[in-house]
Amino acid sequence: MLSARRSYLQFLFRALDLPFLPTYNDFQAKVKYKIDNKNELTFIGLGAIDQFQLNLEANQTETQQFILNQLPISPQWNYTNGIVYKRYNKSGYWTAVLSRNMLNNEAKKYFQNDESSEENLLLRYRSQEIENKFRLENTSRLGDYKLNAGVAYEYVRYNNQTFNRIFTSAGPQTVNFASAFDLRRYALFGQLSRKLLEERLALSLGFRIDGNDFSTTMQNPFTQFSPRLSLAYTLTERLAFNFNTGIYYQLPPYTVLGYQENNIFVNKENGAKYIRNQQFVGGFEFNTAASSKITIEGYYKYWNDYPFLLRDSVALANFGGDFGVLGNEPSIPLSDGRSYGLELLVQQRLYKGFYGILAYTLGWSEFQDKNGQFVPSSWDSRHILSLTAGKKLKKDWEIGINWRFQTGLPFTPFSEASALADNWDVNGRGIRDFKRLNTQRTNASNTIDIRVDKKWFFNKWSLNLYADIENLTSNVVSFEQLILDRPLDGNNQPIGNGIILNPDAPRNQQRYALKTIQDTQGTLIPSIGIMIEY
Repeated sequence: MLSARRSYLQFLFRALDLPFLPTYNDFQAKVKYKIDNKNELTFIGLGAIDQFQLNLEANQTETQQFILNQLPISPQWNYTNGIVYKRYNKSGYWTAVLSRNMLNNEAKKYFQNDESSEENLLLRYRSQEIENKFRLENTSRLGDYKLNAGVAYEYVRYNNQTFNRIFTSAGPQTVNFASAFDLRRYALFGQLSRKLLEERLALSLGFRIDGNDFSTTMQNPFTQFSPRLSLAYTLTERLAFNFNTGIYYQLPPYTVLGYQENNIFVNKENGAKYIRNQQFVGGFEFNTAASSKITIEGYYKYWNDYPFLLRDSVALANFGGDFGVLGNEPSIPLSDGRSYGLELLVQQRLYKGFYGILAYTLGWSEFQDKNGQFVPSSWDSRHILSLTAGKKLKKDWEIGINWRFQTGLPFTPFSEASALADNWDVNGRGIRDFKRLNTQRTNASNTIDIRVDKKWFFNKWSLNLYADIENLTSNVVSFEQLILDRPLDGNNQPIGNGIILNPDAPRNQQRYALKTIQDTQGTLIPSIGIMIEY
């Protein structure tokens, strides 16, 4: 299978007079080759190039100027490719996977987008993550038992070059370092499954151990021992009870591991360790006679040893999805977090050409603040509702629509220090008051996406053309932002570079006049694509 997608957004965004011009190019390839009845080989390749430039012509309004002064130029490219080899035998099969993935991430920002002098440079960032992976596993049946076991090895290379002028509660700072490291990750895993009680009970017990050589803290894989248990019990012909629990370990972000000061890996010295997660999930599944399924589940998840960022005195999980580099600062594995709630799913499989999925989540997500108290995380959306429906038409046409509703997400209000001239001249925006971490919320959002597919089938290959439109209604989510309070001319365009309220005060005490605007995010995004399968 080969596929490619390009989102032709630059013309549209320029026509809408938006201050950014993204272009996305995605590529996919999958080739499956059956050597003989016992051997099979599959190649998979994925790649993407994301280009991003500022539309400096869209600088008339206060909102446009604010966005232009905030957004960095951030091109990015990545790829993933791999080979999967399977060998079948009487009792099961072997699987060997060899893969490589790479991410190149860049960001650059100048004060008021003036690149004429390096003195205006606020941010220059480039990082590369390269992972080479190998996994070997065996799946077989031993009488009534199904056994899966294997090993995994990964060689990782990471490099980071960062120059960033920032303003914090401690005053202006310049982060300037180059870092590089490699590490080797290794894992062992196994799972044993069997059906009991006349096949009404399906029981599965497994484990996984992980380690790496980045530090002695994470070197011993038995320190990261992860047992897992799941069961499914058929109560009636259509009703079943499902339950699973387990412990999972996740490596901290490479930005955290790679942060350096004076050529020392600070967070390595601070005892960086795997993030630990324990979870419980249980619920019921009901299958109707009309090819539909209804499930309701409750879940509880708890995190330990999450990175706590010392510069901002906040858990890494409490940062939202703004532009920026997260984790490039000193941290300690201190924070705990939890999430819990209920999930409802109603799925209609293909029936008379129609299909659909209704999903609803009621959930809470909380992480500790600097005082050890649980507060809503930046992802604590209490209600999420999603409805997807589609229809297969004649002559291999297909149309689908998706509607999503989400209540507002928490955010942290601005600090009074935002108005300090030393801050604004560096950050160009307000700084958050983490003493009031996530005490306010955005408004709710709802979006509609629509997609149309047309397929052609030939002897040995097929062609699929599609067009989709995301956020058809151009739904807007408002975020409160601080901007310079400047006088406006007759066309309501701001004049000047800002007003100092106390020009006679020492420089470190001077403050700009600021005011609040409602930044808006919500744009119709069209894309077209082609997929070839053979």
